[in-house]
Amino acid sequence: MFLTCMETVTKELVSWMRGHESSVFSISVHASGRYAITTSSDTAQLWDLDTFQRKRKLNILQSVGIQKVFFLPLSNTILSCFKDNSIFAWECDTLSCKYQLPAPPESSSILYKVFAVTRDGRILAAGGKSNHLHLWCLEAKQLFRIIQMPTKVRAIRHLEFLPDSFDAGSNQVLGVLSQDGIMRFVNIQTCKLLFEIGSLDEGISSSVISPHGRYIASIMENGSLNIYSVQALTQEINKPPPPLVKVIEDLPKSKLNSGGLKMKVTSGRVQRPAKSRENKIQARILKQDLTGNFENKENEVSDGLNKKRLQILLKGYGEYPTKYRMFIWRSLLQLPENHTAFSSLVDKGVHVAFLNLQKKYPIKSRKLLRVLQRTLSALAHWSAIFSDTPYLPLLAFPFVKLFQNNQLICFEVVATLIINWCQHWFEYFPNPPINILSMIENVLAFHDKELLQHFIDHDITSQLYAWPLLETVFSEVLTREEWLKLFDNIFSNHPSFLLMTVVAYNTCSRAPLLNCSLRDDFEYFFHHRNNLDISVVIREVYHLMDTTPTDIHPNGKLDAFVALTKGQYPVFNQYPKFIVDYQTQERERIRNDELDFLRERQMVEDMQAEVDQQRVEDEAWYQKQELLRKAEETRREMLLQEEEKMVQQRQRLASVKRELRAKEMHLQDATRRRFLKLQQDQHEMELRRLNDEIERKVHMRDQEIATTAKDLEMRHLELESQKNLLRNQEAVAKEMREDADTYRRKVDLEEHMFHKLIEAGQTQNQKTQKLIEENLAEAEQACLNADWRIQALHKQRCDDLQRNACYQEVAKLLRENRRKETEVLNAMVGEGAKKWEEAKEKDFHLKSEKKASALSDASRKWFLEKELDDALEHAEHPYNTVPRCQSGQAASGYVPRTSQLKDSSEVDSSTHISLNQRRVQWDTMEQDLMERVRNLRQRLTAQARNRCRTPHLLAT
Repeated sequence: MFLTCMETVTKELVSWMRGHESSVFSISVHASGRYAITTSSDTAQLWDLDTFQRKRKLNILQSVGIQKVFFLPLSNTILSCFKDNSIFAWECDTLSCKYQLPAPPESSSILYKVFAVTRDGRILAAGGKSNHLHLWCLEAKQLFRIIQMPTKVRAIRHLEFLPDSFDAGSNQVLGVLSQDGIMRFVNIQTCKLLFEIGSLDEGISSSVISPHGRYIASIMENGSLNIYSVQALTQEINKPPPPLVKVIEDLPKSKLNSGGLKMKVTSGRVQRPAKSRENKIQARILKQDLTGNFENKENEVSDGLNKKRLQILLKGYGEYPTKYRMFIWRSLLQLPENHTAFSSLVDKGVHVAFLNLQKKYPIKSRKLLRVLQRTLSALAHWSAIFSDTPYLPLLAFPFVKLFQNNQLICFEVVATLIINWCQHWFEYFPNPPINILSMIENVLAFHDKELLQHFIDHDITSQLYAWPLLETVFSEVLTREEWLKLFDNIFSNHPSFLLMTVVAYNTCSRAPLLNCSLRDDFEYFFHHRNNLDISVVIREVYHLMDTTPTDIHPNGKLDAFVALTKGQYPVFNQYPKFIVDYQTQERERIRNDELDFLRERQMVEDMQAEVDQQRVEDEAWYQKQELLRKAEETRREMLLQEEEKMVQQRQRLASVKRELRAKEMHLQDATRRRFLKLQQDQHEMELRRLNDEIERKVHMRDQEIATTAKDLEMRHLELESQKNLLRNQEAVAKEMREDADTYRRKVDLEEHMFHKLIEAGQTQNQKTQKLIEENLAEAEQACLNADWRIQALHKQRCDDLQRNACYQEVAKLLRENRRKETEVLNAMVGEGAKKWEEAKEKDFHLKSEKKASALSDASRKWFLEKELDDALEHAEHPYNTVPRCQSGQAASGYVPRTSQLKDSSEVDSSTHISLNQRRVQWDTMEQDLMERVRNLRQRLTAQARNRCRTPHLLAT
């Protein structure tokens, strides 16, 4: 979060102030305008408005929280109120804790939310979520009253004291805005309800009271803005006091109660008597006749400070405390702080006399220059004499620099200084105040005649040794601290103290002044700082105030201090009005004449400027025309050059095109040859691939056939071995049968007779067995033969299937090759046909062009010969030219045409010969390619036949 400081007049951004992390809900400015306090929920920060830098920062615990931190009016005390009802008072400069208010009684303890302080800073009002109000006396540091609001009030949202112009800052009426939207105004002394604004139907959201307590501005809950007149609401609030009451006994209420003196207040208006010598003398006599109480009250200033006690303090310490100096000055000068009157003066804007103030007084700080310009303009609007006073900026500048953050106080301090300490300064206007300077010279003559005689001897008047000090109020010859110390004493004494200070400054500097003999040395001395102790000067002033005789003492010729009136500023007309009016009229006339002169001069300057501009424009036009002409010539030359370059470039382009065409033709031929070679290579590669595939297939077939032959041989050997085995078995069996038969015959012979029947049955069984065995051997042999034949047939069938697949694959490859060869041949034939057509077209076009060129040449030649013959015939027979020309035409037109045609035929024949050669080359290439294709086809056919013949041979 950040704060912005804006200039209210120029609406310009002055500074940015950063440092808060949460939103700022409260800003409080010190009465001097130098410091400001910004408050957020977690911290409060103190800012220096001269440098816009942060001086200190107040950090607290989050559990506690800050309710409000603000300056007490007319003091250097900061009051901080926290959410736990603790209230602390701090010193502004050192930030040391002055005191803490005690905790309220438990019976009436409330959580404080809103606060309000009277203008004199003595009473603090606090409220919160309750219908009770706590009034604290900050001097006694104790709770002195608890006010209970009506039962309708449950919470208090805003508190604000109603200012009064006649209560010396001890405000008695407190405005209380409650939760129901009604703002009630009660008297904190009598606890009576005076009046209220707002209603339940039209409640107040927020409200603020004007600085003088005349109006109340309220924002209603429905969004409207209402402005109330306090004087119309009640007639008892702003009733003015009777005459002299405000001047003599403007005391705080506590002082009046302690003294036991009560004055009746009447309702008549104060009519201030005119300032005159008799009135002043009567006032002094009246003061002498009064009692001691009135003498004490005369020394009481409006804010309760005792002037005599301040003077005693000043004489003891030599100056006022720095942190209380502004507050004491405001109390001594009794500044009324007329905000409305000052605003009306400021609203009139910058005075004409100070529009160019920065040219005469160049000030580095823009802010200081604006404040000085605004203050001087307000003084000029207040009184016309100040617009013509040349030394007014020098007089006001030190106060402007001191009160630059509070322009109202600055204006009223300067105005009070002019009314009291600058008395009779303007009686001899526009000359310096001779009467005032005479008073100073009389006092100087009485106290230091030698120094005065030295001034007279060197022609040094009071306008040189006194007036520079007065018109700058010693700001040129003193430092800031010395000047503040001096004016602590000036504001605390009679207005004649300033004149005595001039005399004391001269007498204390008599040693260096007596050594000066040149006028420039005196001028330098009274316009620059010197090695002089200001405390010695001040002591000398008090000595002069006490020892100066009454007849020459300025005290008797100057009026006593008179403060500015409240509400409106007094009229200042203590100057020769006719001179000022005459000067104003003369200045106005001179200004008008000057404006007329400036207007005429501006008109002449405008006319001269127009003439000069016209002349410049004419010269520029002529120069431009000349430049255009030269540019045109240059462009024409450039155009010619460009045309020549273009012709040359076209020639180069034509030659380049011819070269490119030739290169293109060569590239096309090379491309065509590469394409043909590429196709031929592709066909050769395809044929090689097919040959490799065929060889691989043949090799695989040969391997399979060899393997099968070996298997068959092994099977044949097995069968042969089986046949031999069967033969051996049959032989053995036969031998065994023969032996058995022999044995049986022997047995039969031996037992023939006994076993006749049995032998017959055995013989029949042997025959049957033999037949069965033979049938079994035959069946076994038949089975073996059938198996062998089946295996052979199966093997042959597999060979046939494989051979058939191979035949089909070779046929497919042959068909694909024939198709590709056909496509290639067709493409080559088509391309050759296209080329021949193109060659024929180009040949025809070339012939036509040559014929046209030959005809053109023949016609031109015939025309020239005819013209030559006509010229010769005319030279010989000038009267018989026509017939001879005709005959010449007929005779001469035949020969060139014939010769031309002959030349054309020769060119055509050469072209035709070249085309025939190309055609022959194409035919030769085509025949070569066809021959190669036929050879390839024959080779493939032979290989296929060999593959087909091999299985049959193997099978057989």
